[in-house]
Amino acid sequence: MKVLVVDDEADIRELVRLNLTREGYEVLDCESGEQALSLSRAKGPDLVVLDLMLPGIDGLEVCRRLKADPKTAQVPIVILTAKGEETDVVTGLEVGADDYVAKPFSGKVLVARVRRLLRKAAQPADEQGTIKVHDLTIDPSRHEVWAKDKRVDLTRTEFNILRTLARRPGFVLSRYQIVDSVHGDDYPVTDRAIDVQIVALRKKLGPCGRYIETVRGVGYRFKD
Repeated sequence: MKVLVVDDEADIRELVRLNLTREGYEVLDCESGEQALSLSRAKGPDLVVLDLMLPGIDGLEVCRRLKADPKTAQVPIVILTAKGEETDVVTGLEVGADDYVAKPFSGKVLVARVRRLLRKAAQPADEQGTIKVHDLTIDPSRHEVWAKDKRVDLTRTEFNILRTLARRPGFVLSRYQIVDSVHGDDYPVTDRAIDVQIVALRKKLGPCGRYIETVRGVGYRFKD
């Protein structure tokens, strides 16, 4: 597996390289957004670790362009961000990033995130099929949810929020991304209304509600 590391700080690039090569990954690296776009198209990395604060084209724009290009749209992106930059994290997720790691970061945590994203990316997508995760079974065709052996009655919005999160366990989704996934003319929902829906959803799911985790300042994820 090939990972592209993009950061203008040489010591950060070396730290990431050390941790990833130790796990058997092939690592490419560069220090600017322009180089990141060029290498991504030329070398076809399986995943990109992307700093947001880059000279020239910044990380958010790099992310946006990679996700807009059919050749690189499916490549998972982990963004690196300084602590406290919650707005940048949310924006990064909204333009297509798959996860984030805050600086300063643990090498073990970064490797775990990379490993999980690569594992998920290798799994075939099944948009319509039954989703089974932990003690939950979600059947889109029947619009049914079962928590262990108990059927859970959900509204259409609650059902779609749960399906959106459960389809990508471990992935952080911003409120805007969730809204975008569940939006429909017959059940309008806003980003802040998502918080209210999540509270109701957790309550209905009972003990299984703990699988929906809050990522403070960012959004939600389903526990993997």
